[in-house]
This record gives sequence, C-alpha cells and structure tokens, in this order.
Amino acid sequence: MSTPEATSEQDETLESLFEGYTPEEQTLLDKIQTFLYESVYSPFLIMWVDWRTRVGLMILLGFVLMGTVGPRVVERTYVNHGPYTQPWFQSMDHPLGTDRIGHDILSLTVHATPAMLEMVAGGAIFAVVVATLVGTVSGYTGGKIDFVLTTFTDIALNIPGLPLIIVLAAIFEPERAFLVGILLTINAWAGLARAIRSQVLTIRQEAYVEASFTLDMPLSYIVRRDILPNLMPYILMNLMEMARHVIFASVALYFLGILPFTTHNWGIMLNEAYQHQAHTRLDLFYWMAVPIIVIGLISVGLILVAQGMDRVFNPRVRARFDQSKETSTEVDNV
Repeated sequence: MSTPEATSEQDETLESLFEGYTPEEQTLLDKIQTFLYESVYSPFLIMWVDWRTRVGLMILLGFVLMGTVGPRVVERTYVNHGPYTQPWFQSMDHPLGTDRIGHDILSLTVHATPAMLEMVAGGAIFAVVVATLVGTVSGYTGGKIDFVLTTFTDIALNIPGLPLIIVLAAIFEPERAFLVGILLTINAWAGLARAIRSQVLTIRQEAYVEASFTLDMPLSYIVRRDILPNLMPYILMNLMEMARHVIFASVALYFLGILPFTTHNWGIMLNEAYQHQAHTRLDLFYWMAVPIIVIGLISVGLILVAQGMDRVFNPRVRARFDQSKETSTEVDNV
C-alpha cells in the first residue's frame, strides 16, 4: 500500500517529466495542407506510379475534354454537311467519314459525349451511393432496420431489370441524360448493397470497431472512420464497373429504340449503321467501327483506373510511400 509521501514523490516525478511540454497546435493552414496531402497529393502520386492508372486516367481525361471542350471546337453536323457515305481518313474536313445523309461522324461522336458522360455520372453515383448507404447501415445496425433494408434489397434484386426500365421509360419519358442514367441503375444497386452488407458484418467484429463502440462513438463516426476506409477499394472498383454498366445498357437500349431520346447517341449511331448493313459491307464498316472503338476505349480506361484504385487504399503501399517521402525529406534537410 502506497504512502502519501510516495504518492507525492510520484506526482513530482511526473510533473518534472512533462515540464515544458506543450502540445503542438495546428493552424487552419496546417490542417488544410495535411488534408490535401493525405487525400489528394499522396493518392495521386501512388496512382501515378502504376502505368495502368496513368493510361486509364489519360483516356478518361480525353473523354472529359471531348465532352466539355469538344462541342465548342467541333461544329455540330447537319444534313448534307459532307458527301454521302464518305469513308474515314479520306478528307481532312471529315476525317472519320460521313453517314448516308452527309452527317459528319466525328461531329456525331463528339456531340454525343456530353450526354453520355452525364448519364454515366448520374447512374454510377446513384447506384453506388444507394448501395453503400443501404449495405453499411443494414450490416452494422442489425435488428429490425437490417430486416427492413434487406427485404427491400431482395425485392429490388429480384425485379427483372429490363422490363422495369422499359415500363418506367414509357411512364416518365426522361429527357435529361442524368435521369436516364438513374433509370438504367434503378435496381442495379441491390447486388452491390448485398455484397457491402456481407463485408460490414465481418468488419464490425474487428477490435478497433468494437473499441469505438465501447467508447460510445456516434454511428456516423464509426462508419466514416472505421468501416468505410476498408470498403473504399471495393466501392470504387464497383463505381467504375457501374459506369461501364451504364454505358453498355444505354447503348444497347438506344440501339433497340427503347429509350426516348432525341439527340444523337453512340447507340443511335450503331442503330443507323446496322440498318444500312454496315456490319456486312466492308465499304461502310467504318460507320459502325467508330462508335464501337469509342465504347471500347472508354471501357478500357475505366477498367485500368479501377485496377489502380486498389493501390491507393492498400495500407502497405501507403506506408511504403509515406516512409519514402520521409526519407527523402530528411536527406533534403541534411
């Protein structure tokens, strides 16, 4: 049993150890710099090391420029804009050729890109956000909330997607590309929500999650700091996969004439080329080849970026990168 004298000596010893110590206070500028380094600069450098990510980002950046700057640079085409069915690479005025009524195929491709990007963004973000929200809350809370959300997810998962899209498109007739993207993923989120729920059920048994729960941390904190960082590689890869799903689904449904859209689309270009036997005539194959190449190229870009995303959230890669940055900083200071 400790005496009052011994306790007093221990207190004096602790005071002497921490004498002159003041916790380092970060200014707002320091916090902003730390956030930008950890959330923007460091992930970008880690991704840039991988050649797949570099190529994928350059491909996607090219499509973003084509969808934003392209329509301002490339003139919108019209009937009799050029000779009928002129093959590609025959004229600098129409480098990708023309269709049966003189539309410039390059102009059709460029001016169809903004709506496609808006469609992809709307559908992919909607599906991933809903799936992440439903799967995370359902897997972590359990009980009646889990039962209700799981039942709702199973219902959405078992509704046939194509008939549902056809019915909703006939009822609402969406004209905005953003709404068309949401329509295409109206129940595509359900499978991802089921998968995320399964992973959350495993993660919530980890010691650090139980520690946060024991400390009575709010649910929003536990989800944001303990659960979502472990799910981010899977979520981001599915974001890219969902974007590819929107591209293929929209092209297919526009090709079949199901979606009510008035402007040009890569699927509409394929439909018109198919109706004029471009898939069987070698002299008209360029008409169908251009949208096929564009669709394939953006899909490859999304796949490469998705593969590179795993490096960003890999703890070992982040640790090696931070260690190398600290070493180089020490060398510079010497």
